[in-house]
Amino acid sequence: MGIAVVARLAAAAAALGMALAGNACAQSYPGKPVRIVVPYPPGGGNDLLARLIGQKLIEKWGQKVVVDNRPGASGMIGADVVAKSAADGYTILVCASPEAALNVTLYPKLAYDPVRDFATITQLAVSPIVLIVHPSLPTRSVQEYIALAKKRPAEISYSSVGAGSPHHISGEWMKLLAGIDITHVSYKGGGPQLVDLMGGHVQSGFVALPVVAPYLNSGKVRPLAVTTVRRSPVIQHVPTLAESGLAGFDVSQWYGMTVPAGTPGDITARLHGDVIEVLRLPDIRARMIDLGAEPVGSTPAEFGEHIRSEIAKYRKIVAATKITVN
Repeated sequence: MGIAVVARLAAAAAALGMALAGNACAQSYPGKPVRIVVPYPPGGGNDLLARLIGQKLIEKWGQKVVVDNRPGASGMIGADVVAKSAADGYTILVCASPEAALNVTLYPKLAYDPVRDFATITQLAVSPIVLIVHPSLPTRSVQEYIALAKKRPAEISYSSVGAGSPHHISGEWMKLLAGIDITHVSYKGGGPQLVDLMGGHVQSGFVALPVVAPYLNSGKVRPLAVTTVRRSPVIQHVPTLAESGLAGFDVSQWYGMTVPAGTPGDITARLHGDVIEVLRLPDIRARMIDLGAEPVGSTPAEFGEHIRSEIAKYRKIVAATKITVN
């Protein structure tokens, strides 16, 4: 047998061995507890999704799944923890749009690269932000809100959950497109923001749907529009900002799952398949919709492309609105 033939056989055997080893690795995964890092405090959208999905993965895997809340710096602290973790599938990030796409357009230096340092698993869900007003403000549509703001420049206030958040971006983009001057009031969370809005301390606000959904029929707030390109199935009667005259308006609070870059492909494929199965469960879908989050379940490639397109979109919005953060 010639040397070349022996070399080819050896190479084929090595390739087969690697394939079998990879398959065995995927079949045995997870062989120990899995950590899901949530880069926000308990109770937020990321946290609720992580716990919903994590519980189903426990049942599926027969293995512990621990939710680890690492809040701070608009999600960047938790994201950096995952970026610097071992690429073995045992540390997972349930991310949202700020740390995965928006922050890189606002901050000159990030400790991680949202594209280079992560392998995408799937986009889990998308949730609109809702423009709501206090009932004392005599507006029942976006058109009336814009008309009133033009009559009373700088007198109408709008709130967000913080400078540089998608909620803040929504307000500044609306100001630019509508040609109005409204005053931004920043809060440290959706709860305090909504309390002050319902109390009339601030006249309007961009609020996450899961936060405001329980109060939309209370008479304490009035929804005018959602920020997404399509209406929400949770509040189908509420139009989009694009429908209301602000063509092209599309801002959402979306959630996804990533792992450190370099995680073996067989493990990311196993994770993707298992999470997609969970997202298709009727009880999970119903619970997510109740929370104001529409299930997605994209492929890893689709989610990666979504992140890149969101970064490009936000770069343009940030440049046009001249938003800055401290």
